[in-house]
Amino acid sequence: MPTLFITLYRLIKAVYSCFGDREFRALGVATLTLLACGTLFYHNIEGWRLPDALYFCVMTITTIGYGDMVPTGDLSRMFTVVYAFVGIGVFVALAAKLATGVVQSDHRNSDTEQ
Repeated sequence: MPTLFITLYRLIKAVYSCFGDREFRALGVATLTLLACGTLFYHNIEGWRLPDALYFCVMTITTIGYGDMVPTGDLSRMFTVVYAFVGIGVFVALAAKLATGVVQSDHRNSDTEQ
């Protein structure tokens, strides 16, 4: 259990340190915008509840894709194709930027300890 808290602490610390990076903030805003647009689209077009639509969007851009929810209409399917390509790209870029922040944060900490 302590390992979980240490890892969460490191993650929160890295996110906080990344907020100074303009590109990280832009990717964060882009990710949140994509999630909001996708959620509203599926809510309005598919008739899904907002939590279900958000869940589907997160599962899609993180490439988990359980398959428990699927778009039924042609418009929704075409939207999902575009949404997946754009969303996965933006999410991977955000995750890479965060990983860089974690590594740099660890590197700075190890430099100050020596």
